[in-house]
This record gives sequence, C-alpha cells and structure tokens, in this order.
Amino acid sequence: MDQITIIGSGFAGLTAARRLRKRAPDVAITLVAPEAELLYYPSLIWIPSGIRSGDDLRINVEGFLSRLDVHFRPARVTSLRDGGRTVVTDDGEIGNDGLIIAGGGRFLDKPAGIEHTVTLCKGIQAAEQIRDRLNAMEGGTLAFGFASNPDEPAAMRGGPMFELLFGTETLLRRQGRREQFRLVFVTPASRPGQRLGERAVKGILDEMEHRGIEPRLGHKIQRFEANRVVTEGREIRADLIMFMPGMTGPDWAEASGLALSPGGMFQADELARVHGAERVYVAGDAGSFPGPEWMPKQAHMADLQALAAADNLLAELGGGQAHRRFKAELICMMDTLDKGILVFRNDKRAMVLPSRAFHWAKRAFERWYLRPYRQGA
Repeated sequence: MDQITIIGSGFAGLTAARRLRKRAPDVAITLVAPEAELLYYPSLIWIPSGIRSGDDLRINVEGFLSRLDVHFRPARVTSLRDGGRTVVTDDGEIGNDGLIIAGGGRFLDKPAGIEHTVTLCKGIQAAEQIRDRLNAMEGGTLAFGFASNPDEPAAMRGGPMFELLFGTETLLRRQGRREQFRLVFVTPASRPGQRLGERAVKGILDEMEHRGIEPRLGHKIQRFEANRVVTEGREIRADLIMFMPGMTGPDWAEASGLALSPGGMFQADELARVHGAERVYVAGDAGSFPGPEWMPKQAHMADLQALAAADNLLAELGGGQAHRRFKAELICMMDTLDKGILVFRNDKRAMVLPSRAFHWAKRAFERWYLRPYRQGA
C-alpha cells in the first residue's frame, strides 16, 4: 500500500487530504502538524471589531481527519532526508512514497525593528493584540502597511492589510472616535494593490482619500522604532504600527535538501512539483510557483495548487505521468465592515465589483467553507 505524507493542516493540507481520499480510497495518508487544527485566516480581520473571536476561527479537525481515515501525527517538522522520502520531526521520522508540503511559510523578521509592529496574519494572538490596543487608545496615529520579500516580490500578503485599514476606519466611525485618530498607510510600492488590477488600485486610493487616510507610498521602509516608521523619504510618528512583512519558506526549508527559490521557498513547476525531487509536491505559501505576476498568496490559490498536487502525485504513484497544471486565479472579497469589494482575476479577465452585499457574502462563504471541517464530514 502506498504511503503518502502531508505536511500541514491548513487550507492546502486539508484540501490535499480530501482530494487524495476521494481519488484513492485505499491509500495510506499521514498528516503531520503541531495541532489538528485549521485557523481560518481570512476572518482574522474581524477580531479587532468583535465580529469574530479567536474560538470562532480555530477549528479542530481531528474528527474530519478520522472520517477520512487520515492518520494524524502531532509533531513539528525539522527537516527532510532522502530527497523527501523521510520527514524528520521532533517526534521521530515518517517514511513515505509520496510527499505534499503544505505547512505554510513564515514572515520575514525585517525591516529592522519589526518587533515594534503587530502582524495581523501571525494569528489570533496578534489580532487580539490589535483589538486590545485599539480599545485602550483614546486617540493617536495608526500606521498600516506591508512589504514584499526583496528576493521574491510575489511573496507578500497585502489584501488583509487593506481590509484591516478600512475596517479599522469604519470601526472608529461607528464608535464615534474617528476624529481622535490619524490613519496613515505606508508601503514601498508606488501603486499598492497592483496584483488586484489597475481598477482595484484606483479604487483603493480613492477609498483612502474618501476616508481621510493618508497614503505614504513609494519609499523603502528602513526601520521601525517604538513610535515611528522610518522610510527613505520621511519619518512617520505612530502610536500603533500594524505591518505585514514579506514572506519566506518554513524555518526547516534550508535543512530539507530540496530546491529553494531566491526567496527561500520550495521551487515548484506548473504541476506543483518540487524541482529535482521525485514524488514531492508543494502547495500554498511554502512554495514558489511559476505564473502571472499577479498570482497571489491566498487560501484560494493554495487550494488550487493542492488539487493539482494530489492528482499529480496519485498519477505518479499509479505508474503514470503528472500532467495537471494548477489554475492561476485570484478571487477575494475585500471587506470594510460596512461593505465589500469582490475582486476576480484570471488570464482572461479582471473584475472589481463593490457592494454592501459582499460583506455578508464573505461571512456566508466562511460558514460554507468551514462546514465540512466543523461537522467532521
């Protein structure tokens, strides 16, 4: 019986497990992760406003994995051996005939002084810290921003920062406190949000102007201090700095012996296959993939890569050839608490649709997406 190992219990890892079990009822699957838990990152933006709590977004997937007959191994990966055939963890080694790396990436610890910032997508604790800091403030300057990995410009996550920016402004207005706060948005990009398309860029900048948010664009961020952001162009005083640095691969990537991109992620092809490795695939934030310059780091893209990885791995294990290319597609609903903006992009079209209905559509999608994991189905 073929033994397949999946690293990670996030979007890509769970999607891969579902696909593998659907296509191969008899294959043995082991999923390794520190916890049998899915964190629904897209809704972290709602913790500061109280729409969601941490417990709402932390989903135990033990029942789901049990129903799929997937063996869960609670452990942290530390390296790989034998070209990926052996996964080394802090709780022993796991052999496999095929491997899917879906454990996510990590944020860079730069620019200098990054410890003075709060990064929303680091998880529930960070989102709760933002909530508590905002609630305790009587006024002041709030700085928001993001940057990419200088060695891999695609390795960024800017969308949640736009949502946090606009959502915070909406929250302060609802609380009757907006006049006590100055909101500043800082990024080295001169046209923030270009991955979403030019219409989206214009919409974002227009929204900032409409809401009285000050954009500080086009200057490299040199460092953060306890109460200021220092760029090549200016210094910006700030009482709370919310910043999303660029991304890189997991902390064990260099010890894996596999091909890495300049930005430190597993180098993959259009089939989600890791370069130079046999029956080793990657999906989600841990990988560096070929594709259009606008291809995002987001849950939807991770799911698409996971489907391709699962199908191609099974094809190889069955004696065939990997052939399924993952689809490059951007779909997001950018939420501002009082409305939403649907952004869609593929190789044929780009679309930006604002509507108050999309705030509720984003909440409905969350329920739909998490239903099989909450039910253990």
